[in-house]
Amino acid sequence: MDDDAPPPAPNPEPLRAQLQRLTGAPVALLQTHISWVLLTARLAFKLKKPVRLPFVDFSTAARRKQACLDELRLNRRLAASLYLGVLPVRGTPDAPRLGGGAPVLDHAVAMRRFPDGALMSERLRAGQLLPRHVERLAERLADFHRGAAVAAADGPFGQPAGACEAALTVLDQLDDALGVDARLQALRAWVRQQGENLAPVLRRRLDAGAVREGHGDLHLANLIVLGEGEREEATAFDCIEFDPALRWADVMADIAFTTMDLQAHGRADLAFRFLDVYLQRGGDYAGTRVLRFFQVYRALVRALVAALSPEASSAPSGPRPDYLACAQALVAAGRAPRLLITYGLSGSGKSTLAQALAAQAGAVRVRSDVERKRLFGLQALQRSAALGLDLYTPQAGRRTFEHLLACAREALLGGFAVIVDAAFLSREHRRLFEHLAWQLGVPFGILACGADAATLRERVAARDAAGSDPSEAGVAVLEKQLATAEPLEAAERACAMEVLTDQPVDVPALAARWLAQPPAA
Repeated sequence: MDDDAPPPAPNPEPLRAQLQRLTGAPVALLQTHISWVLLTARLAFKLKKPVRLPFVDFSTAARRKQACLDELRLNRRLAASLYLGVLPVRGTPDAPRLGGGAPVLDHAVAMRRFPDGALMSERLRAGQLLPRHVERLAERLADFHRGAAVAAADGPFGQPAGACEAALTVLDQLDDALGVDARLQALRAWVRQQGENLAPVLRRRLDAGAVREGHGDLHLANLIVLGEGEREEATAFDCIEFDPALRWADVMADIAFTTMDLQAHGRADLAFRFLDVYLQRGGDYAGTRVLRFFQVYRALVRALVAALSPEASSAPSGPRPDYLACAQALVAAGRAPRLLITYGLSGSGKSTLAQALAAQAGAVRVRSDVERKRLFGLQALQRSAALGLDLYTPQAGRRTFEHLLACAREALLGGFAVIVDAAFLSREHRRLFEHLAWQLGVPFGILACGADAATLRERVAARDAAGSDPSEAGVAVLEKQLATAEPLEAAERACAMEVLTDQPVDVPALAARWLAQPPAA
């Protein structure tokens, strides 16, 4: 058969019957608006429907074959263990089969079936989506984005006008689907304003290589946890293969889907835990400037999917999230950025508490121990002494705090609360960040962490021996800090939250206290 001819696609029911005969067990048939999926106990076979829609054209066998090949190539980047190959479907439309010597009719993607309940959407509904799952996913995606193909600065993808146009197009489609809705008008005004404000930022990011061939559809139902224990892996599958424009985008547009969907499902804590690990791994704090815009766009996309798929409006455990309400909440949250710096000696629990507080309060954390190493080209757990580097010279300190200041500024301008996780034992360094808050007109606070000297020495020694923390401040550094740290002045104490970390800390109460702090006079 001519591969370019447009005969009907194979009927999936005979294929289902063939697989049932071969396996001796029931075979499930699932379908979306563009695919059929046949599920055996161990394998899955995915066929493209012969559809021509505004966003996809699978109307010929040749197009469907290419889509299968693209799906295999693209998804093997993140889920190589799931995607096995592309198989020919032979025979006739009414009597198709896998294998045999008949002419090729169509093609199917063969996959290894994953266990029921492995999707992050399923785990979340079951109360089994844990911080370590989103942390491993964040690391995986940060590494994936770092190695992904980069879009040409003068090419068709990632142009600033296109980002705004895409969001406005979705709003127009929502207008058609929902009718008059005041929320859409307010969101349209916000999108237009943000599109204008962020155009230079998006252009700089395109020029700098932030637009890459990503996944394009990183909502919770396309995220998965495989394996158990030490072999547990979190990754993504089922990326966008049919439209390059939906796949080639700013990397922040990719992770915006994940962080938005977690927040829409009531798990902002996991969203910010994911974001914390992603940013520490990849260092793209400049991307926080555009993240909120892309989060709102992704919420609008999911709202449109819900509006166009009323039959799927409820999940097994209840209704799906109100994504328009999520978009509104994201816009509102962006109007209340604030800045918090930590203060405390090595071993005082600053980083542990800052991590927990960032997740609870919904904040971006910038950690000096990680960023200092990044400036020297080191990974978080690499030891500088082994490479003959001194990361703690006065020059290195100045460079580090200038970098922390730049990272914090971008996130604040992106509308996020920010926690800068560093010792801040110098009044000069503290004043730099207080001045930044004053410049941007945002509340400024200090999280002052303390513990008795014996506890500090014990913690630092244990951390140094374990070698599993980015900090390289050992006991000798702590002793120097005990002798030279500059205490908070009276004006600083007035905006400080003092916490003793050698006793339990009520993190939700601490978060509420911080978020209630008024702007400094």
